[in-house]
Amino acid sequence: MRGGPSVLGIVLAGGAGKRLMPLTADRAKPAVTFGGTYRLVDFVLSSLVNGDVMKVCVLTQYKSHSLDRHITTTWRMSSLLGNYVTPVPAQQRLGPRWFLGSADAILQSLNLVHDEQPDYIAVFGADHVYRMDPRQMLAQHVEHGAGVTVAGIKVSRTEASSFGVITPAADGIQVERFLEKPSDPPGLPGDPTRVFASMGNYLFTTKTLLDALHADAEDTQSVHDMGGSILPRLTEQGVAQVYDFDSNHVPGETARDHGYWRDVGTLDAYYDAHMDLISDQPAFSLHNRRWPIYTHPGQLPPAKIAAGGFAGESVISPGCLIRGQVTRSVLSPGVVVDAGAVVQGSVLHDNVRVGRGAIVRGAVLDKNVEVPPGATIGVNPDRDRELYTVSAAGVIALGKAQRVL
Repeated sequence: MRGGPSVLGIVLAGGAGKRLMPLTADRAKPAVTFGGTYRLVDFVLSSLVNGDVMKVCVLTQYKSHSLDRHITTTWRMSSLLGNYVTPVPAQQRLGPRWFLGSADAILQSLNLVHDEQPDYIAVFGADHVYRMDPRQMLAQHVEHGAGVTVAGIKVSRTEASSFGVITPAADGIQVERFLEKPSDPPGLPGDPTRVFASMGNYLFTTKTLLDALHADAEDTQSVHDMGGSILPRLTEQGVAQVYDFDSNHVPGETARDHGYWRDVGTLDAYYDAHMDLISDQPAFSLHNRRWPIYTHPGQLPPAKIAAGGFAGESVISPGCLIRGQVTRSVLSPGVVVDAGAVVQGSVLHDNVRVGRGAIVRGAVLDKNVEVPPGATIGVNPDRDRELYTVSAAGVIALGKAQRVL
């Protein structure tokens, strides 16, 4: 950070994202399209860069070509100032093995830390939708002299099994216990129906992280995971603290989208997060110009709604051509909806084409899917389940260029 302590950003982007299949069949989860023109990784990178963390390494592993290409073509920082966002593939620096877990991924990439010699290291996840100013988290970390500060958000206790759960001490800051995806965690004092869930964003004093990683590497019983191994270890040492995400404020936020954070690790969560974008007063606004989400805009003409076409309560990206009817949907660049076609409550990725008279309802269609004239998706549930992936809540998903019958 300019004029202050040096912070190196490390973004963990190596996850397979199996629960998002078929969208992750051909790409890493952080490379999945979101909100029309963005990739999931753009949200964490935008928060870091907007917050003056200008040296960022993105650790990749699983089917990383699409992610690597997006980062190298989009996230070009000023080399004059020594800033960068760079993908770092698994390099087998410690022997002929791939990453054993998120902690091992950082251990195998410590050359990045040794080269930069930062005062602090921000280790953030790559597949959540949110805005955050990391400078405010750093200020608390420095003020209280923590070894590690973990960002926490209050969620329903029924959701706890999907997250790391933080039990704060009486002061509300010190971490008393850290449980990774517990089935029956204790509720918060005064609010037993909710827990503090880890957002997967950690801020370390550099020496604390290095010591913990080396100790973890020698532990043959460890799963070598940040949430499952490193955080419990540092909690036992009494150097872990929690940062309440609700106290984080970014410029341009509204009362409605303050504190918004979504883990989009399942098809249902991914779909619901898109539905959060489309109302007149969205739960998460893409139009905050004071804290923008950055991406590559592409070289496409403006979206066009032709005679007889209609689009309402929807996000329409550049290059779209709408001759039919689109409602409550999110359309990525290059989508074509032909005359007489109906798209309702759906998410269409790049270059999807919906043919004349076709119907698409409650679906997520990956890029290059072509829906033939007169075909239907989301009309006959039994038939859809035979042909396509259907989530627990009934969201229909088609993979990249999947054939529609």
